[in-house]
Amino acid sequence: MIRRTFLQALPLAAGIPALLGNIHLKDFFFQDDDALICAGKFELAVSLGLRSKPMGEVVIEIGKSFLGVDYRANLLEQPGEERLVVNLTGLDCVLFCENALVFARCVKKNKMTFDDYKAELQYVRYRGGIIDRYPSRLHYFSDHMYDNEKKGVVKNVTKDIGGVPFIKTINFMSTHPNSYVKLKENPEFVQVIQKQEAAINERTMYHIPKDQIRKHASEIHNGDIIAITTDIVGMDVSHTGVAIWEHDSLHLMHAPLSGRQVQITEKPLADYLAANNKQLGIMVARPLSPA
Repeated sequence: MIRRTFLQALPLAAGIPALLGNIHLKDFFFQDDDALICAGKFELAVSLGLRSKPMGEVVIEIGKSFLGVDYRANLLEQPGEERLVVNLTGLDCVLFCENALVFARCVKKNKMTFDDYKAELQYVRYRGGIIDRYPSRLHYFSDHMYDNEKKGVVKNVTKDIGGVPFIKTINFMSTHPNSYVKLKENPEFVQVIQKQEAAINERTMYHIPKDQIRKHASEIHNGDIIAITTDIVGMDVSHTGVAIWEHDSLHLMHAPLSGRQVQITEKPLADYLAANNKQLGIMVARPLSPA
């Protein structure tokens, strides 16, 4: 909901304070579309009683609230020093997953202001939750999962539910620095990225091969974060989404491609992957309810 749409609904605003409890009314009138969208997500969460629901179900309901939002690429690649970028009017596949997870964590914590959302977004997006120049952002999604497991945000359940070792050398960023504006502008960052890649390569990664997804689908829960492994040389993951069960079939809720919108796959997840030769399998991260 953009500011113009919200202002058309002002006659209904009298009942908002009673509905929202500890959500700050100032968030609704903040002169920023992202803040208004954020407040709308928290309003929805309160109206649906999401705080009392299991974490995965909260992720699903927040994810559904983004259905129809336009895909937009390279939203985080802003000029200047690394900073927290917020954009809720457009999403790519990673930002969709991040936001579904971040909003769910805020709801479960009962911390539902725009500042709370931004603090949680930074915590999830950056290594150790700290912004320290471009390399501090979690660029590889397997690293994103690893760091957020250490922080207690998710649990990587891939190995536990049928995953097998995913043997691959991860080095795409350091071997393609000209594909990244910040690496072209700051060659010294490449060495930092190389060290991060070396750390990734010391770990044993797991994935569920796509021809095994049907066999293990029942062990994947609503709201699990799905990372699709790829055969692209040097890359771990090429796409992400949220697992959602519909009509007894496992599907993927995701931001698919440029020119399209956040949606739920028409085909079950196994069939969706089977249609793409470059997609090899999946990693599965289970969102954890905050303490």
